[in-house]
Amino acid sequence: MKLEHFGYNDKIEKLKIEHNLEDFEIGRVISEHKERYTVKTEKGDFDAEITGNLRYTANTPEDFPAVGDWVALVLYDSYSSIIHKVLPRNSIISRKAVGQFGDLQIIATNINYAFIMQAVDRDFSINRIERYLTICNTSNIQPFIILTKIDLINEVLLSDLIDSLKKRINNVPIFAISNTSKQGFEKLKEIILKGKTYCLLGSSGVGKSTLVNTLANKHLMITKNVSDFSNRGLHSTTHRELIILDNGGILIDNPGMREVGMTDTSYGLEKTFEIIFEHSKHCKFKDCSHTIEIGCAVTKAVEIGEIDTSSYKNYLKMEKEKEHFEATVAEKRKKDKDFGKMVKHFKNLKKSSKY
Repeated sequence: MKLEHFGYNDKIEKLKIEHNLEDFEIGRVISEHKERYTVKTEKGDFDAEITGNLRYTANTPEDFPAVGDWVALVLYDSYSSIIHKVLPRNSIISRKAVGQFGDLQIIATNINYAFIMQAVDRDFSINRIERYLTICNTSNIQPFIILTKIDLINEVLLSDLIDSLKKRINNVPIFAISNTSKQGFEKLKEIILKGKTYCLLGSSGVGKSTLVNTLANKHLMITKNVSDFSNRGLHSTTHRELIILDNGGILIDNPGMREVGMTDTSYGLEKTFEIIFEHSKHCKFKDCSHTIEIGCAVTKAVEIGEIDTSSYKNYLKMEKEKEHFEATVAEKRKKDKDFGKMVKHFKNLKKSSKY
């Protein structure tokens, strides 16, 4: 199979030449297991680790390879290899790392489109969809909203859910599908293009793995039912994985995410909540927080119904999370800088004590 089947194109070829990587094998990371990777090349799939230098020079988790990355590697035998460099990415989908202080977690890279998946039978949440939209908009990735398990509700309720979505979210295509009856799949398949990469985003139990199996027309991913005890999805996907479909489309499945923490997503928020930002241009104060200020055009629009109240509250919550993340990043950088100064001072003291 040629690299073009995995999304390789002239831009990536140009990057390879610009970074003097002609002597290396080029491949795409298709899965990741705790800093061990599987890389797909024209010579086959290889287990891979990163070089010590790449590990030593990495400052953040973003510097490590991720599923979707194009990498330069050296092949040592028929199954093992070493990654020497990650080629520059054209897009990154990321979120705030769960339980980490001021760190990002990369979900996938080099994505063209994202399928934001939401089941209609359980905790349907437009707020959560807006979070995923913000992540996509931050990286200029075209989103599609996929409503799953529509066979479990009637057409009237489905129509109401779609109408409520359209009232809050504009210009994002919506697809309604059933993994059981296969309703809606033909329309969905029409937007999957050869050589383009699609990332699946959504909580556990919304049907991501089942969608992959249906689109691939084979059993590739393990699927599980929703827990009867918690009514939450069970993690059937435990790691990120890149899959090539028969029509040439490329899917990246992801473990379900119950937390979608915001990062420094100013542009993403502005695009997701465009109506709020349009009204904010008419606020009396430029630094208006859109909460208690006199002359706030946003709160006025909420009062008269021009801005949806739930969307407004979700925006405020996400804006607060973004500001908190930015503050923690600044604090983390300061701590790292202070620690670096301390290490340098210690080395100088140790060096001077020798004389």
